[in-house]
Amino acid sequence: MNKTYMANEQTVKRQWFVVDASGMPLGRVASQVAAILRGKHKPSFTPHVDTGDFVIVLNSDKVILTGKKLEQKFKRYHTLYMGGLKEIGYKKYMEEKSDEAVYDAVKGMLPKNALGRAMAKKLRVYKDDKHNHEAQQPVVLELVKKNGGNK
Repeated sequence: MNKTYMANEQTVKRQWFVVDASGMPLGRVASQVAAILRGKHKPSFTPHVDTGDFVIVLNSDKVILTGKKLEQKFKRYHTLYMGGLKEIGYKKYMEEKSDEAVYDAVKGMLPKNALGRAMAKKLRVYKDDKHNHEAQQPVVLELVKKNGGNK
């Protein structure tokens, strides 16, 4: 009888990856980075254990939004005061805080529980191509530019 392998925190080997997001759509970057943070690229993936790796996303200023999203999409948040719903257009949001926009997009694709919050702590986003994680010896990772379908 075969036993099912279950990863645990002691057996997980973590790695650091560097991703260059320049010229790629925001959603495509976010979905691929979220899969790496979850650990879905590993054969030892276990849904209830944080098996993912660390990811450094560079050039968040050069991430693109397709279609009319720059004009029509809004970042909405609430200040927790009466009538405190705030809206910022994505054109302004991407100009001022593109690193936060990429972080929010990736975090939205992670599980909405304590495990997802732990996975989000392994994400670092930078506006340009400089980072201070050389000591971790990150490996450059190429993201898939186009959909893998038959188009």
